[in-house]
Amino acid sequence: MNQGRFITRNAQYWPDQPAIIFSEKVTTFRELDERSSRLANALLALGAKKGDRIAVQAWNRPELIELECALYKAGLVKVALNARLSQAEVIDTISNAEPVIMLAGAAHVASIASLKSSLGPVSRFIAIGAEQEGFLDYEDLLRAAAAESPDVEMAEEDLAVLHYTSGSTGKLKAAMQTVGNRMASLRKVVMSRMRVGPGDVLALAGPITHASGMFIQPFLFQGGTILLHERFEPEAFLASIEKHKVTVCFAVPTMINMLVAHPRVRDFDLSSLKQISYGSAPMAPSRIREAWEILGPVLSQGYGAGETTGGLVALSTEDHRLAIESGREELLSSCGRIFSESELQLVDDDGNKVACGEVGEIVIRGPEVFAGYWREPELSAATVKNGWLHTGDLARMDDRGYLYIVDRKKDMIISGGFNVYPTEVEQAMYRHPAVYEVCVVGVPDPVWGEAIKAVVVLRDGHAANEEEMIAHCRQYLADFKKPRSVDFVGELPKNANGKLSRKDVKERYWSGQARRVA
Repeated sequence: MNQGRFITRNAQYWPDQPAIIFSEKVTTFRELDERSSRLANALLALGAKKGDRIAVQAWNRPELIELECALYKAGLVKVALNARLSQAEVIDTISNAEPVIMLAGAAHVASIASLKSSLGPVSRFIAIGAEQEGFLDYEDLLRAAAAESPDVEMAEEDLAVLHYTSGSTGKLKAAMQTVGNRMASLRKVVMSRMRVGPGDVLALAGPITHASGMFIQPFLFQGGTILLHERFEPEAFLASIEKHKVTVCFAVPTMINMLVAHPRVRDFDLSSLKQISYGSAPMAPSRIREAWEILGPVLSQGYGAGETTGGLVALSTEDHRLAIESGREELLSSCGRIFSESELQLVDDDGNKVACGEVGEIVIRGPEVFAGYWREPELSAATVKNGWLHTGDLARMDDRGYLYIVDRKKDMIISGGFNVYPTEVEQAMYRHPAVYEVCVVGVPDPVWGEAIKAVVVLRDGHAANEEEMIAHCRQYLADFKKPRSVDFVGELPKNANGKLSRKDVKERYWSGQARRVA
């Protein structure tokens, strides 16, 4: 077994078909196969052995896709560092993963060079698209290496990826995704979520080191083309959809918000789109309806995590259509139904299944579930119990299997003895026409223990005050759920993946408190 062989097969089937488009540069399937084989041989020639970790930090560029294909072919383990990580975070990640080789993009080479003495495990450094003393040149390595793919066999339990995330805890941890996990991820996308072929174009502008990258191998497997953006810029993204006749996009809600709010969004021809898949964070039903009207009837969403090797629950485009055009508005609050080989249940704190409609923790088992956290046996044992992954996400399920995420267990606010879920309050606030973005957190309160606070970014050209916002929420929420105070800010903090950081918002109000609510 070796997933890299799919690229070689594609080079036979569609040799001149574009595999990657980046800044007008086209890489065909023949070229992707040859270049990834040369890179695989180069890494092995530098001393890397099957199972060794290879790290990379770069903004989106074709070499990241070449590297992923090469690592499959060589039986090496990918350690992808988000391009936005600080130097301290880079040191921590490298110390934890202990890669033997590290690649750096042009924007990161100087930073990595300054850290070389602190990156002890790394024996060789490779520069992509730049020259740097003490670094090997990426293109020189490829030219000197053999073009034939190395013959490396992999077992399902072999490690393929260390997927680093701090999650909601802030603690550095890496989900161990195996070869079997990655194959299951490919199967579920190809069979259920994204059926495409030659001529289809997938636009990616989010960091492919993380959620966006999960669609690359399934899309290439089917002969599709990856249109890669270095970073997300709304107008350039819209223009690329028109120019390259993009059929599929993946975006986080923040990106969709920016597209919908762009003053020229209606000037671009988006008619080629078949699907805009969104995920990685909740999206308010009111914003979904707005995006459906402006971007087209092409939305679908997914729910998953690094621990499930990508999404495994989806609200399809037809589900969206049913909700918007047939009056089943409640479906827009759902993340959909499970579509993969895995099983999903909702359980109480004792591990017992909850009744239909009741809130419970999402637990999952199946071939996509990761092998545990790298070098964290206690955390792994606390997370996977009797074969079931405990996600820490709270949800309810209706009688048709639609899943409604309520919140993270640790994000739940306990105010005056009542449980309040921030996402429910946020969804109510998004119904106000002046709200562009909102984050709801619990803040210290001497009477209630925690009081509900909304931190709001207003749309350009709109105005609102605290009293108006609280009154608005009374229409949709029980009295104990409405915000007791509202702060207005120019922007909300985001993490390295572009998702709203509730932890950072909360820190502003809890810093210095003797009692902390996690």
